[in-house]
Amino acid sequence: MSDTSFISPSAERAILFDLDGTLADTAPNLAAAVNKMRHARGMPMLPLGQLRPFASAGARGLLGGAFGIDATHRDFVAMIEEFLANYTADLDSATVLFPGIEALLAELSAHHVRWGIVTNKIARLTQPLVERLGLNHASCVVSGDTTVHAKPHPAPLLYAAQQLQLTPTQIAYIGDDLRDIQAGRAAGMKTIAAAYGYSEHSAEKWQADYIIDSPAALRTLLFKSETSA
Repeated sequence: MSDTSFISPSAERAILFDLDGTLADTAPNLAAAVNKMRHARGMPMLPLGQLRPFASAGARGLLGGAFGIDATHRDFVAMIEEFLANYTADLDSATVLFPGIEALLAELSAHHVRWGIVTNKIARLTQPLVERLGLNHASCVVSGDTTVHAKPHPAPLLYAAQQLQLTPTQIAYIGDDLRDIQAGRAAGMKTIAAAYGYSEHSAEKWQADYIIDSPAALRTLLFKSETSA
């Protein structure tokens, strides 16, 4: 971004967002899916606050947080499928957009700035959630299985740039996980760490171009030349 503003009437730009922990607070439903697994095994439920930091890492992260297992565990694949079945059954009952996101997206649209979503969530979960949250007016939606590689590989972001018919240098990517920043940097995009998301205590270590602590702070960053005028 320049010293004035990334959003400029003299140059076409676009903003790409991660979904979980950046646009939407999906942690309550993700935590409920893994707690249902614990309940089925006679284990006590874990509080949302304990599971919340794992939400950006999806099923793998939540299984690690709830059961202390990783991909080497013999039941890992079966437990992933069990988690996904639970989550699919209750995708959005407690999921909401973060405060200020709706207004920010409306302002981007008012300035004729295109915005899109690049997430590691698989398409069969992404698409219904995008519709239910009213995000289906995004200029592009790239899921974790849209390209061969998921983040932190840059492939999903480069695919989004192709869909937008823009170069990576014309795009900023915003996410709340290290993988988001790694993917954005590898793709050649400006990167913004959403420290209000699920990894807020680690964001300063990611080497993002900018760190913001709220959607309102993101609005100020994107339109700072206008707000300072």
